[in-house]
Amino acid sequence: MKPVIGTALLGVVSLLLSTTPATALDLGLRQHIFIVGSSTAYPIVSAAAERVARDNAGVTPVVESTGTGGGLKLFCSGAGLETPDIAMASRRMKDSERETCARNQVNDIREIKIGYDGIVVANAKGSAEFRLGKIDIYRALARELPAQGEEPGFMPNPYRTWREVNPALPDMPILVFGPPPTSGTRDILVERLLEDGCMENPRMRALHGADPGAFVRHCQSLREDGAFVDAGENDARMVRKLLAAPEALGILGYNFLDRNRDRLQAATIDGVKPEFELIESGVYPLSRPLFIYVKPQHSRLVPGLDDFIAQLLSPRMSGPDGWLIEQGLIPLTAADRAAQDAL
Repeated sequence: MKPVIGTALLGVVSLLLSTTPATALDLGLRQHIFIVGSSTAYPIVSAAAERVARDNAGVTPVVESTGTGGGLKLFCSGAGLETPDIAMASRRMKDSERETCARNQVNDIREIKIGYDGIVVANAKGSAEFRLGKIDIYRALARELPAQGEEPGFMPNPYRTWREVNPALPDMPILVFGPPPTSGTRDILVERLLEDGCMENPRMRALHGADPGAFVRHCQSLREDGAFVDAGENDARMVRKLLAAPEALGILGYNFLDRNRDRLQAATIDGVKPEFELIESGVYPLSRPLFIYVKPQHSRLVPGLDDFIAQLLSPRMSGPDGWLIEQGLIPLTAADRAAQDAL
């Protein structure tokens, strides 16, 4: 994977890498396919784009890693050549995003599941190994926790080490590099890791029943005292940060762990390791689907758009023995593929 902002595929059969963001190009007259979104899906989709461009003269995708939220914001900003044709997402589009699309006359949207990924908590190989529960992550990263004893209300998170969170964990400072608010990985972090851990606390469970809004506010708010560090959208940069800080943990996509197994190790989550088969089957608790969202009306405007999508979804590229498995994609199950083909 090349750590660049976007990959421009230009010419007939030659591939040119451009450091100029696609948004700076003259999109009103463009002939290339414009793809934005998830940093997790970026290396997979950009690898597919390179392969398709080499094999098909005239099909020229440009792929930018903007994060899921940032990509869907651009995608939903309107229709026409000044807007993206495809948005990559590491979560399903939210109702609020669909409403934004509709307000901007983006009413025809095709949702396509392309495969799976898992969120992993990793650190540098040779550092302490972690066996985490969701409640450990909640207690380590939540900005506020229920007050101790019988006291009502909440207190600022007092924990400074993992051993204070759970005596079975290493005696190391809590330092976690994580995704920014525009990332689909961040959404999964707060909606699955933190909220599920929150529900294991009896007082928070009671709050969920009494005041769901207050439950979300308290459970989804991350620490701002240095224990959690926004490491940006670039998971490759996250890997470098973890290697430079062996005391830190990082939250990133499985495909980046898989590419760096000689340098990184993953924590278990509720006793389950992030392995290919366990993510594919959904046994791993942080398995998630990857999507692309497409504007079908752009097929009339952008040469090769339909052909690119067909090749991305083809068995030779994203099937069980497809080329993209080497790029970190965990393919759809046979049942998912059949359901997708029926759409």
